[in-house]
Amino acid sequence: MTPVDAWLSAARDALAREAGIDPAALELDAKETATILDLARVAARESGDRTNAPLLCYLVGLARHSGADLAALTDAVGRSSS
Repeated sequence: MTPVDAWLSAARDALAREAGIDPAALELDAKETATILDLARVAARESGDRTNAPLLCYLVGLARHSGADLAALTDAVGRSSS
C-alpha cells in the first residue's frame, strides 16, 4: 500500500464513520479509479481550469448516489465537451 493509498483509506474510513455506513460501500475498484481519474483529467484539460476536476468528480458522485451508472455518466461528460 502506497502512502496515497493509506491516506485515501483513512479518509474513506472517516467519511464512512461520519455517514454511518460500512467503509466497503465507499470502495473503489481499479476500473472505477481509472474512470474517475480520467474524468478529472478531462475536466482539468478541456475546461482549462484545474479546479473543475474535483468539482466534476463531486457532481459525478452526487449523480452516482441517485443510482446513475458511472459509464453512462462518463459518456455524458464526454458528449458535453465535444
